[in-house]
Amino acid sequence: MTDSAPAKSPTGKRRFGGTHAQIRSALSFYKVLAYATGVMLLLVVVEMIAKYGFGAEIIAGGSAGALGLVDEAQVDGAGGFNLSTAVLIVHGWLYVVYLIADFRLWQFMRWPFSQFVIIALGGVVPLLSFIVEKRVHRRVEEELAAHPEAKARY
Repeated sequence: MTDSAPAKSPTGKRRFGGTHAQIRSALSFYKVLAYATGVMLLLVVVEMIAKYGFGAEIIAGGSAGALGLVDEAQVDGAGGFNLSTAVLIVHGWLYVVYLIADFRLWQFMRWPFSQFVIIALGGVVPLLSFIVEKRVHRRVEEELAAHPEAKARY
């Protein structure tokens, strides 16, 4: 993670883009989305292994039973719910919301743009969202604790 200098006012005090309460709210929203995106990304990996490793899709119900792999050529006739497609769609939209949470936190913290990109990459690489979330959470808490004077923003 980059250790670029955060935004400072002319008096030398750390400036945030919101109050401590707003930042903590954005941090909580980001944390939930980071974990949800990480879990969905792991499910995408499972789906890709099924599709490209076994040439099958994951189907719930229908001829596959409760949950099973169905050959790609037979998916249309298998009936049931195509979990492979659902996982891809849900992860895609969840990543969009993750980027919104990332942007909101980045904006409140007034970090450099490179920090936004690093956090955004957390939702692309499997397991990275868990690692990035932990580091971002720690950094936000440290900055808030180090600058209590920034509480009275409004």
